[in-house]
Amino acid sequence: MTMTSKDNLENALSEGKYIRRIRSFVKREGRLTKGQAGAIERNWDSMGLVHQTAPYDFDQIFGREAETVLEIGFGMGHSLVTMAKAAPEKNFIGVEVHRPGVGACMLEAEQQSVSNLRVIEHDAVEILTDSIAPASLSCVQIFFPDPWHKKRHHKRRLIQPEFIQLLRDKLKLGGVIHLATDWENYAEHMLGVLQAAPGFENCAADNGYIPRPDNRPLTKFEQRGERLGHGVWDLQFKRTS
Repeated sequence: MTMTSKDNLENALSEGKYIRRIRSFVKREGRLTKGQAGAIERNWDSMGLVHQTAPYDFDQIFGREAETVLEIGFGMGHSLVTMAKAAPEKNFIGVEVHRPGVGACMLEAEQQSVSNLRVIEHDAVEILTDSIAPASLSCVQIFFPDPWHKKRHHKRRLIQPEFIQLLRDKLKLGGVIHLATDWENYAEHMLGVLQAAPGFENCAADNGYIPRPDNRPLTKFEQRGERLGHGVWDLQFKRTS
């Protein structure tokens, strides 16, 4: 039987672990540009979602029944908007804690006339725990999360066994976790955590990493890194139970 997110949280806390306190970010309140502030003001009612203690009703939010993709930490939102525009048959939800990124994402979605995207400005762990129903997501994608590269900070990394089980509870059977990082040590950490996680199967034929899927846009940062010989590692794991 799959544990609920509440069970996961209570068990983790009883064992001295933490889920709700995990932070995959350092809160840095950058200054909003006029364009970003205006985009939030114009689009929040139609595109913004707030944290709530009851699960979202995706059918009502999007006005249809469709597969729903959740992206955690979308930065300035360019790749998320690109993916949403390229797959209008799917619903996309982005969670980001930095307001300038939220504003930039809304501005680009507005300019690209993307209507199948909703944006949340809140901690993703609390959103998952409180606001996402079990077995309601077809995909969770986390691209280039903070690697916390110093060894003493590895415990702050978002990708931990307890967090993966929280994602498992929210994914449908057959749903996919898609991770990407440009930090090799974090890639190895992610692979180890996911290989050891019950209820998941690696989508890679060799049980390792996958080539970048066509649906994940190549960022300018990656293009620059490729020219310098830097690597990027993608992982996809499917929920099997």
